[in-house]
Amino acid sequence: MAAAQVQRMSRLMAKTLRDDPADAETLSHKLLVRAGYVRRNAAGIWTWLPLGKKVLDNITAVVREEMDAIGAQEVLLPALLPKDAYEASGRWEEYGDLLFRLKDRKGGEYLLGPTHEEIFTQTVKDQCTSYKDLPVMLYQIQTKYRDEARPRSGVLRGREFQMKDSYSFDTTDEGLAESYALHRAAYQKIFARLGLDYRIVSAVSGAMGGSASEEFLAPAAAGEDTFVDCPACDYAANTEAVTFVAAPVDGSAHAPMEELDTPDTPTIESLAAHLGVPASATLKNLLVKVDGEIVAVGVPGDREVDLGKLGEHLAPAVVELVTAEDFADRPDLVRGYVGPQGLEKVRYIADPRVAVGTAWITGANKADTHVRNVVCGRDFEVDDHLDVVVVEEGDPCPSCGAGLKLDRAIEIGHIFQLGRKYADTFQLDVLGKEGKPVRVTMGSYGIGVSRAVAALAEQTADDKGLCWPAEIAPADVHVVAAGKAAQIEAALEAAEQLRAAGLRVLVDDRAGVSPGVKFTDAELIGVPQILVAGRRVAEGVFELKDRRTGEREELPLAEAIARVTA
Repeated sequence: MAAAQVQRMSRLMAKTLRDDPADAETLSHKLLVRAGYVRRNAAGIWTWLPLGKKVLDNITAVVREEMDAIGAQEVLLPALLPKDAYEASGRWEEYGDLLFRLKDRKGGEYLLGPTHEEIFTQTVKDQCTSYKDLPVMLYQIQTKYRDEARPRSGVLRGREFQMKDSYSFDTTDEGLAESYALHRAAYQKIFARLGLDYRIVSAVSGAMGGSASEEFLAPAAAGEDTFVDCPACDYAANTEAVTFVAAPVDGSAHAPMEELDTPDTPTIESLAAHLGVPASATLKNLLVKVDGEIVAVGVPGDREVDLGKLGEHLAPAVVELVTAEDFADRPDLVRGYVGPQGLEKVRYIADPRVAVGTAWITGANKADTHVRNVVCGRDFEVDDHLDVVVVEEGDPCPSCGAGLKLDRAIEIGHIFQLGRKYADTFQLDVLGKEGKPVRVTMGSYGIGVSRAVAALAEQTADDKGLCWPAEIAPADVHVVAAGKAAQIEAALEAAEQLRAAGLRVLVDDRAGVSPGVKFTDAELIGVPQILVAGRRVAEGVFELKDRRTGEREELPLAEAIARVTA
């Protein structure tokens, strides 16, 4: 936290606004702009004004203290990175349009770093040669860049953002597990100190690679992540990480396949209506291309395919929907009437709900025709069972079977056990105890520092404005001079005494501004304690107001200072 100081609003570069910005959709976007914390420069690019920079720095200080406490060492790597390292890892292509790419005057290709696994790996390869040099944990707090297609929600999803990324390097899997546990515990302390309500959920690794992965999510209506929470046990997961396991059923009693005349029924809805059956009795077969190869994905007719989950399962392969041209090239694939039975030269992936022994109504692979009693394991085989449906409220908990609950949240942290993916790429070895090379194993751990500002605003604001937790607020006390010269003088004197007591003070000493405007601004800005120099300052009495609860009390200045510092 910053040292005790007094910031006079008469000199503060912060212009508060009465109305919400026209382009603002989320609460944090509206309030951070209206309260003078940030200013938009371009889509997804923001200037942090003095009040916003103080909050950002306070969050950074908490993160730094807790990272130092687990023995991590701070470094600062470049944001401008050479193409070679990312090309070697495959992420130059995998990141696609998300990368900011540029060339120097000599034609050399570079990128602005979205994350730094490759460069940290190269740094450790250069600096650590023996098992005696490990384990080591390194971190940085730095600006990152991603060319978001639709930057929105203020600083929640920007193209330039502040992030803490740290990396652990160990010689054994057991060592990696210990480093992972240290980071997990540190994150719990960080988010508790920040005053964030959060959930730890199982997640997928995505473009980061690796195996074990957990997200730290802050529940909020503005959240772009959907996660599931079990009301009956402690299970929680990102929807892309939820799994469903279906036991095989006895399909021996099912009747033989029966062809049905179903004209003009290319959709599940039209088929179900024509036959008078629920959509759940039908089998939906979605055709996609995986690195250019056509693949069929089967799910119950009342469920949708989650293309994000499918992509995670098949990464790093590129998944895209088939086109009309693809159907023209494959006349054996009849649009709207595809069925898994008799498919040739097509890999068939099915959701676990399409279990061995289950029977379905599905396409007959010819126009205007479907087939009844198509049994998995008897009439068609599944090449891979992958959980690929969109998770719905009430789906069974993988842990206890109770109905799951869906919630929205903001991702504020993510931790990964990367394993040896990047060490293999860059041949990161150290000399082991036996005198032989040992391949290093890694962990990667991120916190969205600027995103945490928005998450806190979303969770703690009320109908009057921002309402910061004490450790994160831009000041400890907001002193308001509710009057003319005498009140301003008293407010400035009170501010100096508060500073002398070790507090950070924001004092509204603006002349010619009405008390009503000052009170409105104080509630909008959101400092935890508001001290008002009003009509009784001549008696040495001030009003102390708790911003969150609204409780007010008139006290002598010395007693008010004692209350605030307690």
